[in-house]
Amino acid sequence: MPKKVDTAKKRSTQIVPVIGMSELVQAELLSTMKKLGIVRSESYNKLGSISHWGLDWKKAYPEVRSFRTPDTLGLPAKLMEWTVSDVAKAITAQQAACTDAVIKKIYKKFPGRDGQRRRKELCKQLKTLAFIDDPLLHRLVRKEFQRGHSWVKNQIVYQQVGYKCKRLSRNTYQLELAGLRRGKRNKITVRSNRKIKGQIRLVYKQLLGKFEIHFLVDYGTVEIPANRRAIGVDKGYTEAFYDSDGQAHGKNLGKVATNKSDRICAKNRNRGKLWALHRKLEKIDPAKSARILKNNLSRKTENRRYRKNQSEITAIIGAASKSLFNGESLKVFAENLTQPIRNKRQSKAMSRKLNSWMKGVMRDSLQKWANWTGSVVTEVQPSYTSQVDSVTGTLLGKRSGDNFTRFNGVVLQADHNAAKNVLSRGTDKDITRYMSKTEVQAVLLRRTARFLEGMGLSLLDAVELGWLDCKHSKTRAFKQLLNGI
Repeated sequence: MPKKVDTAKKRSTQIVPVIGMSELVQAELLSTMKKLGIVRSESYNKLGSISHWGLDWKKAYPEVRSFRTPDTLGLPAKLMEWTVSDVAKAITAQQAACTDAVIKKIYKKFPGRDGQRRRKELCKQLKTLAFIDDPLLHRLVRKEFQRGHSWVKNQIVYQQVGYKCKRLSRNTYQLELAGLRRGKRNKITVRSNRKIKGQIRLVYKQLLGKFEIHFLVDYGTVEIPANRRAIGVDKGYTEAFYDSDGQAHGKNLGKVATNKSDRICAKNRNRGKLWALHRKLEKIDPAKSARILKNNLSRKTENRRYRKNQSEITAIIGAASKSLFNGESLKVFAENLTQPIRNKRQSKAMSRKLNSWMKGVMRDSLQKWANWTGSVVTEVQPSYTSQVDSVTGTLLGKRSGDNFTRFNGVVLQADHNAAKNVLSRGTDKDITRYMSKTEVQAVLLRRTARFLEGMGLSLLDAVELGWLDCKHSKTRAFKQLLNGI
């Protein structure tokens, strides 16, 4: 039996619908949301600047209270305090995302072992306001950190003391929420398969005209073994994930995403013709123009279909993530695909389909199931993982669709080959996560040159034989290797 060294909590956000409330309660809740929207906006304006970098969310309420008191809006102090704390936590997450982007630029500016000391010093300064005194860091943070603003006015955050939960039937509960007046609570009925407890968020969906309750559910703990098995994961369009063990997960993703993209394209082409007809008839036949605008150009049905398509894709990705981990604690190496694809010429149809490729959902789904299974997800530099021969670790070979043909004629499954490359990239000391594409290409060309040297060949010979893509011959690293530099 593997030795257990730690435990991890299995948590997930559950969303349950509100199925009953009186008109008076609804009016008061909407009024409260509007007032708390003012609190959110002012809190973002106050706390969202660099001067509050690294602020503890527990100390945020006194800062806002100094210029905005609950009495001026007719709000209970606790409701305002919980909202300000929620805003402070969101700003902290925004600062963490900015820090991650700045660290990537630091690694790019000071690469290799020569810049290790400088990188460590700059990353340490990022944790506090000390970075303001460093001109480079101050400029990078100013460029990456977007001052926060909030227009959210459809939410109320309640802590455990702010409501009571009472069971009415098997899947029905009654919540008594703290109201604007002391001692008076607003009663609503929700449909849920478990008792609601802990912090909750009441959200009003304006497009649907419905209320929802969001709360965190604790499903227990999972034991983490001392040694996790390592696997590489290639994220794809046809299949959601392909692991280094040769298993595909989420095989229908490409088909569903393509159908969704084609349907929206055809729909919008027809809508374009209707818009042209509507504008043409505005002066000739205003009545008919108005009927077309009302009956044929509304978004209600299309929005419902779009949400259904998005839910279907999200479900496929979630099932693929669950299948990938299969309840096992793993050490997963995955591609970091957060950067947009730039400077790559492709057809409009391909661009349209790639827009349906939900890279962010895939990343979040992997992290969720990693937390549930006590696994660790480590992102690696994705450049050339699909163009490297996983057997030799060189650029000798060519990918065509689902096949990767090695220089000796052996054909590998392309996604399986890429997943193996991702796995080896996770422990590669020469290629770090924040390296640029050009630096990665230079490292791989040096390895390819060493491999060819053992065969008595050069990089130029490999290009002539068709083993190495001729695009690499135009790079500076290729020319330096040819000249023996």
